[in-house]
Amino acid sequence: MDFNFTEEQIMIQQSARDYAQRELIKDVLERDAKAEYPAHHVKALAELGFLGMLVSTEWDGGGMDTVSYVLAMEEISKVDSSVSVIMSVNNSLVCYGIESFGTTEQKEKWLRPLARGEQIGAFLLSEPEAGSDATSQRTLATDMGDHYLVNGTKNWITNANSAETYLLIAQTHPEKGHKGINVLLVDRHAPGISLGPHEDKMGMRSSDTHSVMFTDVKVPKGNRIGEDGFGFKFAMKTLEGGRIGIAAQALGIAQGAYERSVQYAKDRKAFGTQIINHQAIGFKLAEMRIRIEAARYFCLKAAWLKDQHLPYGIASAMAKYYAAETAMYVTTEAVQIHGGYGYVKEYHVERLMREAKLTQIYEGTSEIQQIIISRDIMAE
Repeated sequence: MDFNFTEEQIMIQQSARDYAQRELIKDVLERDAKAEYPAHHVKALAELGFLGMLVSTEWDGGGMDTVSYVLAMEEISKVDSSVSVIMSVNNSLVCYGIESFGTTEQKEKWLRPLARGEQIGAFLLSEPEAGSDATSQRTLATDMGDHYLVNGTKNWITNANSAETYLLIAQTHPEKGHKGINVLLVDRHAPGISLGPHEDKMGMRSSDTHSVMFTDVKVPKGNRIGEDGFGFKFAMKTLEGGRIGIAAQALGIAQGAYERSVQYAKDRKAFGTQIINHQAIGFKLAEMRIRIEAARYFCLKAAWLKDQHLPYGIASAMAKYYAAETAMYVTTEAVQIHGGYGYVKEYHVERLMREAKLTQIYEGTSEIQQIIISRDIMAE
């Protein structure tokens, strides 16, 4: 196995690092405190080509590989996961879903502006009664002949207010269970769509998260992706790739906390020496580094498999599980290493710890990843 990155991959990694360390860092604490949407950063990422980096050039995307995407996600997430989650949803879920399963007409209308970063998208799956149990969709897309009439509520939707395009997962045939679910392309500004208040979250506070309510929303039949009843398979396949993005985000959070901890341990003195010289601190840093390296290999393996068009679902579940658990472990230890300074916002590690927690929850909880992996073991 070749562990060397290509020149293009290194260039993409450096570009993401430069932007994160030069620009994102300037206002990340202020945006976190105010839960302020990072509009100018999203625009800048679009100009850098990061919002459609996985889309083929045929559809005006960057045509980059998944390894490059992992490297960019890590660098952005070291500084601000509110921004990287916007990038992840647009790339891994929305653009991927349309490009992989949409018709030529759908790609022409919906994918091109998303790939160029002129618009961003949102993926609407979770509901008040359908989180980990994605089969229990209550949002109804009633078949009216030439269109669907949508009614229901979606929860925890990233990019809900800023998106122009919704990828909506809804139930059309309740009697068929998960085989009756469809996926629809929906104009966010269609009559009958309303939003709940901006969610006051623990972490990733400046990302745009709302509940979305549908009241008799008319969606043309031509906006359905795939055959009737394809929606659940669409969601599961799309989430396989989405997990790679969130795994890379968790990796970046962990790496960012680790780097800050190393620097602090070299600067801070106690009992006559830098605290990095104390075994209690040195061993913590060693364990953090080991887990981060292991998480990085999980992420890169899943990305490589996807790029080689090989099965990657289990690898992405492993990457998402291990990277999320690592992020939580590393950020908690980072706060401990910083002591009292770690408990205040100025040193960033308490924010990184809050951001790490969400990686264990969204796009499939850690427990769901364990279910996926254990079922694969049983099937062997």
